[in-house]
Amino acid sequence: MKVMFRSLRGFNYRLWFAGALVSNIGAWMQRTAQDWIVLTELTDHDAAALGITMALQFGPQLVLSPYAGLLADRFNRRRLLMMTQLSMALLGLGLGLIVVLGVAELWQVYAFALALGVASAIDAPARQAFVSELVTDKDLPNAVALNSLSFHSARLVGPAVAGILVAIVGAGWVFILNAVTFAAVLGALWGMRPSELRATPRASRARGQLMSGFRYVRRRPDILIILVMVFLVGTFGFNFPIFISTMATVEFGEGASEFGLLSSVMAVGAVAGSLLAARRERPRLRVVILASGLFGLSCIAAALMPSSVAFGATLVLVGATSLTMMTSANAYVQTTTDPIMRGRVMALYLAIFAGGTPLGAPVVGWVANLFGPRWSLGVAAASGIIAALAALVWLVRHRNLRVRYYRESRVRMRLEYDGQGGEPDTATQEIAIVEANTQRS
Repeated sequence: MKVMFRSLRGFNYRLWFAGALVSNIGAWMQRTAQDWIVLTELTDHDAAALGITMALQFGPQLVLSPYAGLLADRFNRRRLLMMTQLSMALLGLGLGLIVVLGVAELWQVYAFALALGVASAIDAPARQAFVSELVTDKDLPNAVALNSLSFHSARLVGPAVAGILVAIVGAGWVFILNAVTFAAVLGALWGMRPSELRATPRASRARGQLMSGFRYVRRRPDILIILVMVFLVGTFGFNFPIFISTMATVEFGEGASEFGLLSSVMAVGAVAGSLLAARRERPRLRVVILASGLFGLSCIAAALMPSSVAFGATLVLVGATSLTMMTSANAYVQTTTDPIMRGRVMALYLAIFAGGTPLGAPVVGWVANLFGPRWSLGVAAASGIIAALAALVWLVRHRNLRVRYYRESRVRMRLEYDGQGGEPDTATQEIAIVEANTQRS
């Protein structure tokens, strides 16, 4: 247990973890309420409109990520986070007021989603890179996993609470309550001990700094592999609001409370995946690939379930495999990236992950409208399986992935390269995609 939560030994990280947990609960409440009013109050169960809302909220990642990453590498990340968190609190308050007053229209929700997307695009790389200032390099993978634990523990509580509050007092008060929860993370940032923050190098104002993140990633084939997988799964697989809301309302005829409960159920698996990731001393590429394939298979199982109870049970597997994949991918990229480049590389990672939503969410929403929610889950399943297969094929063809047979009767796959994007060298980095004991003949 001590190994699993070792990052909490530091005062600053404990403060950050607690503040982020409260704020994350509010964020999940807002997401659930926003999806619900778009789907049921402002439209007649229009999944495409929900997809557009998601696209507007995540779209700014595509445009702003290079600049946001450079801001995270150049300026004080703690102060930058204070500004972005305050902006998002004010946006939540504004959306809540127009809903409570009964003047909200669909285009206004679109506008708030876009504004929140801009603030989040600037916030995300700074928040990701800021973790490295709170813990040692040795504890960084654990801290990344615990961040995912905080996020998805909040997912257990937030959607369920939102579903109940929407039914009792309406969605507007949920948005206002979310704005209040930002006080926790702002208080945590304010109360940190500056003397205990780890100093990190800052990017200079020299020319070419904006493009240097792209050049760095281009020289790192291992990171390129992960980015391809994250794009496929993030674009077509991680559209959970569409899957869960349409399955709950269209397939099973459930209401707001049941929708929130299903969202929370999936978070049970996500929490389990985060806890398993927190136990690992370092992230591995093989875990990312294996989890991607299992995510695809679990989505197929979810699409075939005949009832909301059975569907909820399979959502636990969907949550566990999806979080295992993304937490391992995130930790791998962070821990293997040079500190001075971390903000820009994480901005690119997040842009590919969240920024793919403007492409995938409308398509998945269209599939749900035309063919039914079960087929939209089929799209998610295909994304996970194709991502895993694409990674394996790419490694075989371009990075010398080969099956090797050893005298001790073990079968292993090995990838021979120097780990920094250079030519294969005498040292071999084993990724052990598959390892199986076989019987001696």
